[in-house]
Amino acid sequence: MAGEKIHLTKEKETLLITLYGKALESRRPHSRLKDRFAEEAVRTVDYDFSRLKVDDNLATGLAIRASTLDEWTRAFLARHADAVVLHLGCGLDTRVLRVDPPAGVDWFDLDYAEVIEPRRKLYPARDGYHLIASSVTAPGWLDAIPRDRPTMIVAEGLTPYLPAEEGPRLFSRLIGHLAGGELVFDAYSRFGLKILRLNPSFHATGAEVHWSIEDPRELERAVPGLHLQEDVSAYRPEHAANMSLFAGLIIRMWQYVPALRRIGRLLRYRF
Repeated sequence: MAGEKIHLTKEKETLLITLYGKALESRRPHSRLKDRFAEEAVRTVDYDFSRLKVDDNLATGLAIRASTLDEWTRAFLARHADAVVLHLGCGLDTRVLRVDPPAGVDWFDLDYAEVIEPRRKLYPARDGYHLIASSVTAPGWLDAIPRDRPTMIVAEGLTPYLPAEEGPRLFSRLIGHLAGGELVFDAYSRFGLKILRLNPSFHATGAEVHWSIEDPRELERAVPGLHLQEDVSAYRPEHAANMSLFAGLIIRMWQYVPALRRIGRLLRYRF
């Protein structure tokens, strides 16, 4: 795929922010993510990543988010050797390569056709790995997912782009289809979405965000069967050392200001 151009706009183009940020963070001597696959993909794709204005602070944040979701996924697979992983809105993320699931696990990456096509060329095929070209909200694709095995659902960088009424509907359909498992994703408060819209990288794509979650317990009420297990701040004081002085100061303040703690969070539910 050397030199092949990728043409994505608005919400779909934001996946390139995620890919590039993870590649940048992985170049550091003490990288948290160590995503060499993202590095290789960035070198392969013909795209002007400079237009996305991804800085070290954003790259660090993306790596923190991804590594936490990776850790939750690995822990689930360690408990369920016959698991299914369903990665919603996978973009060009390399989670299946980073986690490297054992034999016996079926892993499904789901995204739009114009995203799945370059995935096929960028990343190697492997046993138990499946690609589904579809919008997450479209009917029908769920029929391809086994319903009688423990399932880990991962949705990184997806929920803000869903219409507020579509998010609970999607999760309800998933839980109604699957026997049981976990759902992990990142979420933003209303204030968090306002800050996201002001981010230069996000603004460069023209994308729009809609769904905010103020209280993680409200999703339990909206989607019967979901049970909150963990509510983790997207940033913690120990992360400040890898960020600029100003950004690090803001992160240290998060633990004292509830409104800041709710800006961005990582949520893990059981169902």
